[in-house]
Amino acid sequence: MKSVAFHNLGCKVNGYEMDYMQQIMQEKGYRIVPFDEKADIYIINTCTVTNIADRKSRQMLHRAKKRNPEAVVVAVGCYVQAGKEDALKDVSIDLAIGNNRKKDLIPILEEFLANREKDKTLSETACKTLQGRTIIDIGRTDEYEAMELCCTAEHTRAFIKVQDGCNQFCSYCIIPYARGRIRSREMQDVVEEVGRLSRNGYREVVLTGIHLSSYGMTKGNDFSESRLLELIEHVQQQEGIERIRLGSLEPRIITEEFVNRLSECSKLCPHFHLSLQSGCDGVLERMNRKYSTEEYYEKVCILRKYFDNPAITTDVIVGFPGETQEEFEETKAFLQKIGFYEMHIFKYSKRKGTVAADMEGQIPEAEKTLRSNELLRLEGEMSRKYRETHLHKQTEVLFEEEKTINGKKYQIGHTREYIRAACRTEENLSGQIVKGVLTDFPEADILLFQPQTH
Repeated sequence: MKSVAFHNLGCKVNGYEMDYMQQIMQEKGYRIVPFDEKADIYIINTCTVTNIADRKSRQMLHRAKKRNPEAVVVAVGCYVQAGKEDALKDVSIDLAIGNNRKKDLIPILEEFLANREKDKTLSETACKTLQGRTIIDIGRTDEYEAMELCCTAEHTRAFIKVQDGCNQFCSYCIIPYARGRIRSREMQDVVEEVGRLSRNGYREVVLTGIHLSSYGMTKGNDFSESRLLELIEHVQQQEGIERIRLGSLEPRIITEEFVNRLSECSKLCPHFHLSLQSGCDGVLERMNRKYSTEEYYEKVCILRKYFDNPAITTDVIVGFPGETQEEFEETKAFLQKIGFYEMHIFKYSKRKGTVAADMEGQIPEAEKTLRSNELLRLEGEMSRKYRETHLHKQTEVLFEEEKTINGKKYQIGHTREYIRAACRTEENLSGQIVKGVLTDFPEADILLFQPQTH
């Protein structure tokens, strides 16, 4: 029985796909071992969203080959898809598999192994022969890669991939070239998977995709065509599932009608990740983002109209080409105006193959770091302020794991708003939803939870 070690890089969609690859390898009889152990086969699910992600992907591939030079090192996913030529030249990679072929991992791998078994000197030739079928022209396919899970790496929350690809072509982003155009999973397949996961004990599902707001769209960029709301309403009907979360949303999908109907879905968690990237209209235009700050603010107001104090999170890029100090200050002021629960702050990373990589006015790394640190401080202040609004109010927590804080054991979970909470108890609460109140801050990013007494 051959041993296989997996390592995942990147987004929740990648995580879902890795769970699937691990599942089918186990079903086929392969023995799964930790990545830091010696294995016969290493499978690295790569990311290419930034140059740093590329570097991490290469590092993990090289680390695997160094750990066991005789092992078969398999690179799959976005780094391979976007950088095919570089991947095929890398001596640490024995087999490269692009996107939309992960479901075929086993037949591709076993064909490679069979060729290598005949003559180990043929391994490079075998890889070259396979590459035409393992790295497709992703921009020309409309096939949604079908995968089905019965369990995931997490024990209480299941991420479910429902959509792939992106048609937005933001000037800084390589993902449309790595993931292709928008494609969606059949609604019935999603509903059946949710039911299966529910029967296996999962209480919460997270609907995710590369561009989730495009779910169900077949052409154009008119978000009125999206069937995401219909999908949520179908998942809402599944017994056993008590919480539904959404991945990142495109601001333009937020309308009065959309949010009004969302608010009627009792299982939907009031936690919305609404992608922003910049709080300056000039920068948004250079990024090829298709909304203004005024429009974005209106969308936030709609969410707050229909949901009581929802958690609103976002992504922000600092140091985009040409971003002046004045434009940065505009962004900072806009972020304060919105009052986000959490922000993911990214320093702009020059990505070969994108429009922004050739723009004038590239910002020095030291200046990007200063701006990033300033927004990280602001993020900490706003995040604590939002958490404080939930102190001493009735809430419910889905518990997920145990953690030791200051030498004491706590059960850790999240509220519906995705506020991290800790309960001091010896009882194992994993998988349970418990009502109570948040009372204090044992750590900066966590609140103390006091269960409701009867």
